[in-house]
Amino acid sequence: KNDRAGQLQALFPPFLETQMAAQLISTSEGQTMVLTLSNPEHRNALGPEMYAAGVEALNAAETNPDIRSVILTGEGSVFSAGGNLQRLQNNRQKPPEFQAQSIEGLHSWIEAIRTFPKPVIAAVEGPAAGAGFSLALACDLIVSAVNSVFVMAYSSIALSPDGGGSWSLSRAMPRQLATELLMCGERIGAERLHQMGVVGRLSEPGHALAEALAWAARLNARAPNALASVKELLNEADGSPLNAHLARERDHFVKNLHHANGGIGIGAFLSKETPKYI
Repeated sequence: KNDRAGQLQALFPPFLETQMAAQLISTSEGQTMVLTLSNPEHRNALGPEMYAAGVEALNAAETNPDIRSVILTGEGSVFSAGGNLQRLQNNRQKPPEFQAQSIEGLHSWIEAIRTFPKPVIAAVEGPAAGAGFSLALACDLIVSAVNSVFVMAYSSIALSPDGGGSWSLSRAMPRQLATELLMCGERIGAERLHQMGVVGRLSEPGHALAEALAWAARLNARAPNALASVKELLNEADGSPLNAHLARERDHFVKNLHHANGGIGIGAFLSKETPKYI
């Protein structure tokens, strides 16, 4: 039990309130926007400021043709420890609606990531815990350092998941494993998630962002409209009858065939040239 307590404390230290607000830092690397969770004193714990900044950043990137992909990463050697437990403890003294509003902010960001028409890649170093794990799962692709650990430790502090964690895990793995992770708060390593296909690329520690940038560059060279269609079709596939989904595939295919990039791609293939999409 003492070992278990020590593991939890390492992932969820007893945060102290400071005047330094959590930040989401936005930078650009070529055609990729990099969003960095920056709250190093609290192991990149998440908060309302980050949620709002995340939605705002994606809204700006969606209308910017120079941005073709987004990477979400954490500052330093930690992706995110999830929620700030001291803030959550303080919120228990406030009306329930206060915490509900905070979670709505997180969920708005999760929905913004899922509906964003460009690829979003999570670059994970170190722990991705609680809502940090949920945030990574919301991304289209995950690159992780080989020694990273992922944990849904909500039940270890008598809480239940948020950020779409239970939704994502129930679709990414067998129900029994999702139940184990959520009910027991067990850690799962990057290598096992890679074997299951949840983590798409592994990197050496300290190189997750570099690997994600290389992956993003390959995606950036592909037709943005085709990638947007793939993401929309995948989002709509869950629970959709086959005939309805076939109709959506037909409509997307026809639209993309008659897009300028359709002509560019087919022409380049036939002439054995490298396409340059608009």
